[in-house]
Amino acid sequence: MMELLGVPPQVLFGQLLLGLINGSFYALLSLGLAVIFGMLNVINFAHGAQYMLGAFAAWMLLKFTGIGYWWALVLAPLVVGLIGVVLEKLMLSRLYKLDHLYGLLLTFGLALIIEGMFRHWYGVSGQPYPIPKELAGGYNLGFMFLPTYRAWVVVCSIVVCFGTWFVIERTKLGSYLRAATENPVLVQAFGINVPVMITATYGVGVALAGLAGVLAAPIYQVNPLMGSNLIIVVFAVVVIGGMGSILGAVLTGFMLGILEGFTKVFYPEASNIVIFVVMAVVLLIKPAGLFGREK
Repeated sequence: MMELLGVPPQVLFGQLLLGLINGSFYALLSLGLAVIFGMLNVINFAHGAQYMLGAFAAWMLLKFTGIGYWWALVLAPLVVGLIGVVLEKLMLSRLYKLDHLYGLLLTFGLALIIEGMFRHWYGVSGQPYPIPKELAGGYNLGFMFLPTYRAWVVVCSIVVCFGTWFVIERTKLGSYLRAATENPVLVQAFGINVPVMITATYGVGVALAGLAGVLAAPIYQVNPLMGSNLIIVVFAVVVIGGMGSILGAVLTGFMLGILEGFTKVFYPEASNIVIFVVMAVVLLIKPAGLFGREK
């Protein structure tokens, strides 16, 4: 069938792998956005900049302290998450009772400031980040060559995404989080510090963006524009999956990444717009998104 279509198997499976890798980043970033919006009702437009901060944090740890990739997987998301906590406490916490537009404008402004600072310091040229030696090389599967690091990115993304979904949807902590968004006064009456929980939720959502940045650093060059180039697509993914839907963000991220990869094989001219076409169709048929709830 593939030969009839004139597509060599290596090309098809290579684009499938590329789609899975892109889908992994779409899913991780969409997950963080969905967590923040679902729990805090904040449209976090700074998410792309925080993804970039994660990549730069990993690069700086290696360049200035010699701390390598494996420690950066822990430390960089932690640093980005702590920055997010400070931003939430100083700025976002003042906007929760206002319209969503105010949070969007604030986070959009923060994104421009963060990106502008890094462009001033490092320009727009990318900084290379080496693949860890444990994940170098790859496997010849016969029909395609599978780079070890790219396989690691896909597996790590799947584990983190579905682990986060499990915590939020299937544990007592997750039930407290969901209850705090619906009726914070009642939850506070049970002795739970709701403001701290909200701040921690934002920090975790931002840390997920930082983790995606660390995973992306060895694949894409670390540069100040890497977040702004991706965030519009990620917002489209979140809208298609359903704003605030954790499972919707994860599944839609992977599905659209694969769809984008296949589009590059069969109709390359449409690969840059296929996700937005899907978004338009979904909004016409189901405005709440594929996994969203109608209000």
